[in-house]
Amino acid sequence: MTAKLDLVIVGSGPGGMAAGILAKRKNLSYIILEKGHNPMQGIINTYPKGKKVYPTIPKRYTQPFPVDEIRPPDERVPVETYIDQARNIVDSLDLKINFNEAFKTIEGSHPDYMVKTDKGSYLTKAVILAFGSNIPNDLGIYGEAKTVARNIENPEDYIGINVLVIGGGNAAADVVASLSRIKREARDASSVYWAHIKEKFEINTDTARDLGEEILLGGQIKILQRAVPKIGEVDPDGIDRLYIHQASTASMGNDLYLYQGMSFPMKNVIACIGTHGPSAIFDALHLQQITCTGTICKIAKEGERLLMLSEHLETNLKEIYAIGGAISPSYMEIGADGIIKEKKHSNLIYTAVLDASTVLKNMGPK
Repeated sequence: MTAKLDLVIVGSGPGGMAAGILAKRKNLSYIILEKGHNPMQGIINTYPKGKKVYPTIPKRYTQPFPVDEIRPPDERVPVETYIDQARNIVDSLDLKINFNEAFKTIEGSHPDYMVKTDKGSYLTKAVILAFGSNIPNDLGIYGEAKTVARNIENPEDYIGINVLVIGGGNAAADVVASLSRIKREARDASSVYWAHIKEKFEINTDTARDLGEEILLGGQIKILQRAVPKIGEVDPDGIDRLYIHQASTASMGNDLYLYQGMSFPMKNVIACIGTHGPSAIFDALHLQQITCTGTICKIAKEGERLLMLSEHLETNLKEIYAIGGAISPSYMEIGADGIIKEKKHSNLIYTAVLDASTVLKNMGPK
């Protein structure tokens, strides 16, 4: 165990790195804990190869990036370029990051918290939870195989095969556009099937622009609306497959229905069906959450549990804060007047950096 620190930051994404930079500027003693091999490992794990990164600022915000070093370039750059930018920041500013060290728990009480990892313990006055919300959801079908991918590490592996991408959001659209581009550039005639359980696909403007450009350039993208994953099966050759159906007839009598569907090898399936937040981690840390119902939640889904935070993003435990993807797409804010309301929280690089700035301003000088 090291000497007592002013701050332990869990996660080296945009929010965690921004918090480290601001802590360094305030001459605070700090450490950033990252379970991966690289800064911004969460972005590396979830962004498809070649995906463009934007310095997007939501319309309701007027201030610029509060930590300019973390700001993506104005021109659209591939995610690999942005990760290189992060590595250069770590080296040039000599940020204190412990890589390959996984956070486990927090013990003790303010001002003597003990942050425990798989490699050691850190005595600290304050903690910022800056890990993302990227625990993948299951398809929810019998026989789901472990071979179903959640992102694409090597797009070239999908050249020459028909691929099924499941999901109706930005992550799925990014994967579809990336795969289509790789196939088109390789002059591969196989298709990318994009399936969503609903009829409407919900993607943001930047992602729609990338996808639209790819379609106009001749990408082999086939849309499957109201496509429902039904069952994992093993074919006569012993290959795990996923069956999805798009439509069914009215009952043919005797509880008999006729389905129209498709079957894909599981290894050709990429399930971008979203993630769930770290609610179980918050429970283990005894951080207060509230369960959403129709009367109090307009952004989160019914039954989801949202973390309760002050206007400075402080939890119910003094000087333990939560920022970035850990509290997206919304959280419950306890106002200075004591009124609790759901607050929208976009999962963007800008938002995470702004969160870090909010926390460090509240922490004050050393």
